[in-house]
Amino acid sequence: MTKVGIREVAKASGVSVSTVSRAFTRPDLVSDKTRRKVLETADRLDFNISRSATALKSGLTYRAAMLMNEDITSWFNNRVLAGLDDVMHGAGYDISLFQHIDTAENRERFFTTLPVRRNVDAVFVASFAVDSREVEQLKRIRVPIVGINTPGREDFDATVCIDDDEGMMIATQHLINLGHKYIVYICSRAADSLNASIDARRQGFIHACQTAETSHDLHWKVLEVPRDGGYADSALASLLALDQFPDAICCQTDTIAIPLIVRLERYDKLTPRDYSIIGFDDSQYADIMNLTTMKQDPFLMGRKAAHKALTLINGETLGQPHEIMHARLTLRETDAPVQLVLRDNDRAINE
Repeated sequence: MTKVGIREVAKASGVSVSTVSRAFTRPDLVSDKTRRKVLETADRLDFNISRSATALKSGLTYRAAMLMNEDITSWFNNRVLAGLDDVMHGAGYDISLFQHIDTAENRERFFTTLPVRRNVDAVFVASFAVDSREVEQLKRIRVPIVGINTPGREDFDATVCIDDDEGMMIATQHLINLGHKYIVYICSRAADSLNASIDARRQGFIHACQTAETSHDLHWKVLEVPRDGGYADSALASLLALDQFPDAICCQTDTIAIPLIVRLERYDKLTPRDYSIIGFDDSQYADIMNLTTMKQDPFLMGRKAAHKALTLINGETLGQPHEIMHARLTLRETDAPVQLVLRDNDRAINE
């Protein structure tokens, strides 16, 4: 099959060669209508810009793409990027960030333009789901697709995932073993378009509670809060509205647990005097707040994903393409056996 060049794309699009070039390299100089026409034509003709005369002799671009549903300021994405860069930079790679791939418009723009441009050597998908059609579009780039916290994506070339379900089940079992009888789980409301990995933590909580509810006379409840910056206030309002305040709180993330601790203090509810609380992640402020939590290591996940990508880029076979990591219970000072909580409360009443 004859290789399609930039002149053929220009002719089929009805524009000049320089316009085609600018559509790829300087899109700000081309109208949206013209650029869409050029990209659609290039896609139809299977034009590969990374193989054009300006490409390196090796055919590699020395760029990788990282897709994320949030922005790079989030603790998880920031640490994943640091791990990726720690390995990829040494191999001569730059990483292009594609943030907020969480709306129909952003997803359409990304999954339509990247396969045409083909200007990366690997794609990292961090902590959210892509559907089968989007996976097929990514595969047209013919570069490795590596998932980070994307469980169940056996159609990716490689994945590094934490077992969120197992991790939250361990956290919940810890609170049950401390003797707590009324446990509340606080989580962000799941977004169907994302299928984020942290949503699996809810199932871990439910499974642990259902297993123990009869033998431990356990009562439990799931409280959902909006998936936005106001989740801490929403969580506080939902807790205070309950007929009975729980003796233990299990949080989907540290970013829910930490501000909740601070806000509850304003209502004279202190941990671990009045309740135990456990988070998930061991993020940057967990140690400062002495938060008991489930520790995961996104920096290490990023490093592992980068090594897998480089192996695949080099045309080598991975011995373990799909790897599962396990969260570890990290005990600090926001949990206590329920007997101690009750004893401290009785002492406070007597005083």
